[in-house]
Amino acid sequence: MAIDYSKGQMAQSQKYSSFQLSVQPKKVMLIFPPDWYPSEPYLSLPTLSAFLRNAGHYVIQKDVNLEMYDWFFSGEGLNLILARAPSKYTHFRITKLTEKAESAKAIVRSQEFYNVDKLEWAMSVFREVTEAISLAYAPARICMPPMETDLTYKLFMSSEILEAVEDTQVNVYREVFNHILKPAIEIENPDVIGISIVLVQQLFSSMTFCAMIKEQFPGIHITIGGNTVTRLRDVLPQTTSLFSLFDTVVMYEGETAFLQLVDAIGTDRDFSSIPNLIYKDSTGIRTSTSTSAEDMSALPPPDFDGLPLEKYFVPDRILPYLSTRGCYWGKCKFCDHGEGYTAGYRAKKIDQIIEEIRHLRDKYQVAHFHFPDESYPPALFKKLTRMLIEADLQIAWSTHLRFEESLLDEKVWEDAEKSGCKFLHMGFESGSERVLKLMGKSTTTDVIQRSLKASSRHGVWNHVMGFFGFPGETCEDARYSMQFLENNKEHVHSIGFGTFDLSKYSPVLKNAERFGVTYNKNTEWDLALDYYFTVKEGLGIEDAERVLGEFERNHYKGWDLRVYIREYVFLYVAHYGTNKLPFLQLRV
Repeated sequence: MAIDYSKGQMAQSQKYSSFQLSVQPKKVMLIFPPDWYPSEPYLSLPTLSAFLRNAGHYVIQKDVNLEMYDWFFSGEGLNLILARAPSKYTHFRITKLTEKAESAKAIVRSQEFYNVDKLEWAMSVFREVTEAISLAYAPARICMPPMETDLTYKLFMSSEILEAVEDTQVNVYREVFNHILKPAIEIENPDVIGISIVLVQQLFSSMTFCAMIKEQFPGIHITIGGNTVTRLRDVLPQTTSLFSLFDTVVMYEGETAFLQLVDAIGTDRDFSSIPNLIYKDSTGIRTSTSTSAEDMSALPPPDFDGLPLEKYFVPDRILPYLSTRGCYWGKCKFCDHGEGYTAGYRAKKIDQIIEEIRHLRDKYQVAHFHFPDESYPPALFKKLTRMLIEADLQIAWSTHLRFEESLLDEKVWEDAEKSGCKFLHMGFESGSERVLKLMGKSTTTDVIQRSLKASSRHGVWNHVMGFFGFPGETCEDARYSMQFLENNKEHVHSIGFGTFDLSKYSPVLKNAERFGVTYNKNTEWDLALDYYFTVKEGLGIEDAERVLGEFERNHYKGWDLRVYIREYVFLYVAHYGTNKLPFLQLRV
């Protein structure tokens, strides 16, 4: 396998219902920081909450990202923020903008959402409001969607993140802390705060929160974790100035490690015995030598209690649920997702999956689910669809899937349709057989084409993802991809394309010579998670960007959507019961 899962061992957890607390219960606040689109809860907080609560600790979940956007689009938030803006924002203009913002929030949270004209208007209002907020924090750009937010500092340099933390002009997250997080900390007075960092973009807000908590609440233990933190595990011990903003780091899977940390805080237990931990002692910053991974069957279902589910920017609640960890395939040469785990692919039993989906459906009165597994395994996919039908759960769901020959049977897609499968993220990557082999995809364009037709015929919206510039790919290969998608546009409903990034833990980087890649590590860019590179043959970085630009200018215009948030398209397909939604296409 391309992924190295030899880094640890399975945690020896008891079944979750039999946990016994052997230490003084603690109050833990879990934080999901900006920036992320506020359409559904991110799964890390509910997963950890369930584990800690079953162990007897008290947990407060704070989706600060959600609360920030709710505050941005409110009279309280806009009046305070725009008081910093140029004088053109008079009381009258702020009042009118507030009215529009509140109306836009009401649309995305009501059945008016399904009127695409109204939804498009609401999205334009969100952009208008964030543009106004940007004036108050210029030259920063606060954006909706949030992935484009830019504080003008470099995320891949710890020195610049530290500068951004103290920059009161551009750092909007200081205001977010004062008006959202600080009051909650004062009320709850937690013993421990854990921050889940899943995207590099969240480092600005997370480090700002850490610094301000340290300054104003020095007695609270702060730990950070999440996918991005795990990928930075080799450099964080060297970034002593950054590390001074928090106390510990949890790498890899967090349940067992974080529970043991919470239990140990305030005792004389040696942190070196806690797995998956980076910590400070009298001699410096240390990394524990033991690691652990979770037994999926021993984990409780996620616990969303305490999250304001009614405030997410959707009319119908969507809950995430994970059946597996790791990737059953694990051979794609461009992918380093396996770095988040220390053990191989694992899955819950199908009976447990169905039971837990039913539990979440009934407890939270929800009929829409997102299964964010790395890639849903074919055998489990087939079991899931059959069991959802037999259990008559009446849900709509979305997940991520590889193109597999074992999924070509018509019965598979008949079951998928009946079970409520509405939206699939499909890892297409390339339409060139040669490039697919270089990537380790082990599929063919024939299988891809037949799969797209089969799922499309049964009402699934196929969102196809790919990229240009894999080492060795030529212009001719790239044109194969473009032509393949054009030829199959009837069954490709939307696309997500980019260019190849050389990730620091990817098999390509680990075998750079074999792939004809030469890369450069800039020592000042200490937090970089991908590197600049050149290739011996094929498309280089700049070439790939030009090809992508050509593709974006000339591709099938039906893929340009008026509504592009993936959860929104999923809800539209579920609501209208079809993947034929021409009114979602951008009007020229």
